[in-house]
Amino acid sequence: MGELIEAMKRRVSVRSYSDRPVEQGVKEKIRGLLEAHNTGPFRNGVRLGLIDLSDMEQAETRQLGTYGFVSGARLYVAGAVRQGPGAMQDFGYCLEQVIVRTTHLGLGTCWLGGTFKRASFARRLGLSDDEVIPAISPVGYALDKRTVRERVLRRFAGSDQRKPWAALFFEGSLDRPLPREAAGGYATALECLRLAPSASNNQPWRIVKSEGANAFHFCLKRTPGYRRFLKGVDLQLVDMGIAMSHFEMAARETGLEGTWKTGEPSCGGAGAEYVISWVGK
Repeated sequence: MGELIEAMKRRVSVRSYSDRPVEQGVKEKIRGLLEAHNTGPFRNGVRLGLIDLSDMEQAETRQLGTYGFVSGARLYVAGAVRQGPGAMQDFGYCLEQVIVRTTHLGLGTCWLGGTFKRASFARRLGLSDDEVIPAISPVGYALDKRTVRERVLRRFAGSDQRKPWAALFFEGSLDRPLPREAAGGYATALECLRLAPSASNNQPWRIVKSEGANAFHFCLKRTPGYRRFLKGVDLQLVDMGIAMSHFEMAARETGLEGTWKTGEPSCGGAGAEYVISWVGK
């Protein structure tokens, strides 16, 4: 098993952090990851930064706060992207590339998309008028045991549950589940995609494989009643970028090369929106 596949399978959302500081050398590795993963498949630039609360004035630290869902974290990865076609997908793609590799470094993370004070992070990032901050993630060493609050939050969010294979992956159209054996060498990539994090654990991705070809069409099945936009941020499109990231990392680590392409293939109805396709070589 490759190191990224192992990290994707091992990663969980961490909301409670120990007081052990992240070493300077590890911070430099994270900064290197932020610089290396700053452009997504739709070619939008994503500006990622590492915000260290321990280097900030005490008053500013209190202003940023812990958002009611995270405790003990002193280090955050935050990012900004200019609004435009594919921007949300590229943001999710780039930040998840960093998060998975940060997991491999032995650190905990947690996607926060709607539960933080964007204004405070906007100042730290020097946000421009045409940029938004879709999400952030704390980074640090997890407490050895989850707190009672964290266990309740995980149960409420369904964080330990994932939809079954047959509900997410299809062949030809969304009314024909893809048999696992028909996925061939891409079974591992699809399984890593299935384990990807998503807002409220809604898992809005649906993947339609072309019959007789290694072409996988990524479709968004929006969650009924879910808040689609949050101040210019479409969290379910961010989720699609996270799914794309997991699929590509696992595919490449198992020796499967391909490219992202956009087109107009049908998702097979059922109210799904076409997003992008992976075409294997």
